[in-house]
Amino acid sequence: MINEDYKAMLGGKSVIRELSEYATARGKEIGYENVFDYSLGNPSVPAPSAFTDAMVDLYEHGDPVAIHGYSPSLGIPSVKDAIAGNLNERFGMDYTGNHIFPTTGAAGALAHAMRAVTKPGDEIITFAPYFPEYQPYVNGTGAHLAIVPADTENFQINFEAFEAALNPNVMAVLINTPNNPSGAVYSAATLERLAGILRARQTEYGHDIFLISDEPYREIVFDGGEQAYPAKYYNNTLTCYSWSKSLSLPGERIGYVAVNPAATDADLLVPMMGQISRGTGHNCPPSSIQLGVSKVLGETADLSVYETNMNLLYDALTSIGFDVVRPGGTFYIFPKALEDDATAFCLKAKEHDLILVPSDSFGVPGYFRMAYCIDTEKVKRSIPALEKFAHEVYGVN
Repeated sequence: MINEDYKAMLGGKSVIRELSEYATARGKEIGYENVFDYSLGNPSVPAPSAFTDAMVDLYEHGDPVAIHGYSPSLGIPSVKDAIAGNLNERFGMDYTGNHIFPTTGAAGALAHAMRAVTKPGDEIITFAPYFPEYQPYVNGTGAHLAIVPADTENFQINFEAFEAALNPNVMAVLINTPNNPSGAVYSAATLERLAGILRARQTEYGHDIFLISDEPYREIVFDGGEQAYPAKYYNNTLTCYSWSKSLSLPGERIGYVAVNPAATDADLLVPMMGQISRGTGHNCPPSSIQLGVSKVLGETADLSVYETNMNLLYDALTSIGFDVVRPGGTFYIFPKALEDDATAFCLKAKEHDLILVPSDSFGVPGYFRMAYCIDTEKVKRSIPALEKFAHEVYGVN
């Protein structure tokens, strides 16, 4: 008999993916250049030439056995050492290679981090708005995902609701900064306050509470700012990272978990993740991609287009009359819809070939997400379509 749980999941297909598929189909009818597709967070800038050069050099001059052979179950030691050294240099940490576990992207990192510090029946807390795939990620561990309501004034942490949600069953808190979908960037003060609360509750409950920090947008921060490094503020932090956005490598599926050396059982957690891989069939990212990214740890793609696009959209949306919190990073913006029903709003937008994602799956009703990782020229052409839609459907002048 087939597994009924996974069968039931077939009816819960990702809204984002469905909209992206619709946009592709609609593009075949009218030309994709005429579909203003803000659905999918797929980087729109090429990987840096330094990465391509590093991969070409590996294939031309590297040891074929090393390039194409199995990676050690805990990752290639030289790669792990390089990642640790880069993090130490950038953020003043003291990682060693033994604290780094390479994974298939941030999703693989989260899957291992969650399983390492929870057991079935435990709670993991996260903050709305949140990436919808957190729900199946957590469900797959047997833990329960508890959602703290959003602070829609600025999409920072709603600390009053957070403290009310904490209880002895909470074993981990999951944050995502810069945030998908809001673009909010947690400040050092926010992270310090969060860490203080967690330290106090660890003492009160008599057990560790781990902070799982999901950081694939770490380098996409606007106005010359930087994302404060959460592990600097809280010892029991597991940092989950992907090069999908910083290097524009989403299809390569390469990331890592970095275990704070000051965490409880820090020296055990990476070996434990190796055992988690045995049960999930993870078996490390490809050797060649591990080796390739280790050569370009100081590089990023040209990420400046995202700030350009954000400013264009923020100015246009506010001028039209949308209520929107200005993003501090990522390539997402999260305006309030022009009616309470975000799904109805986005369905009406589809009639104007504007593909927008309703906010319900992000845990905040009445908003919509725009993934502006598209060509700037297309962003500019979409603005008249947004103005026309708002005017014709909602009477906004």
